[in-house]
Amino acid sequence: METTGFMGGFYRLLEWISRLAFLNLLWISFTLFGLVIFGFFPATIAIFAVARKWIQGNDDISMFQTFWNAYKREFVKSNLLGLIITAISWVLYIDFQFVLNSTNQFVSVLIVPLFIIILIFIAMVFYIIPMFVHYDMKISQVIKNSFFVMIMNPLSTFYLLIGSFGILFALSFAPPICILYSGNLLALFIMKPAMNAFEKVDRKSKLLLQEQ
Repeated sequence: METTGFMGGFYRLLEWISRLAFLNLLWISFTLFGLVIFGFFPATIAIFAVARKWIQGNDDISMFQTFWNAYKREFVKSNLLGLIITAISWVLYIDFQFVLNSTNQFVSVLIVPLFIIILIFIAMVFYIIPMFVHYDMKISQVIKNSFFVMIMNPLSTFYLLIGSFGILFALSFAPPICILYSGNLLALFIMKPAMNAFEKVDRKSKLLLQEQ
């Protein structure tokens, strides 16, 4: 019985290792399929859609079908979201470089508040994509609500920031592994606490409505 249990657990582990590898290959392949520029965000949304299903206990889903359905369904909308995120990122980057290299003492003082704004934006992005996948919302609502979820869940936000950068730091020492395990690990790591934060906010919202 012990041998059977051990072998069963071992095969289960191998199954999940292969599933994760296949999911990451889908992410890379469909990013390239969209010529990177138009494929990255739809593929990222799709990988989070699969991760969401797994977290909800739907282990027996067709990975390819779930991925492909999310990819084609959200292709335009996710690229629009990606355009907004990229534009804001570029503006913040240019502002940061300007302030960092400025010789004006007054401008240099702005480095601290600007750094805080950048940190807040990065933290928001960790909720924006999971919220996009989890709810059927307009992009403006996704961005607005991700800010409120971030503010209401400081511990989860801190956990997401530190953990995600930790995963990226660890993967930087083994670049070849990124081909099989990068986007998938981040998607699973980010999606779970994000969904917990969403449920927490939903419960608070329901309680407030009942009190009214």
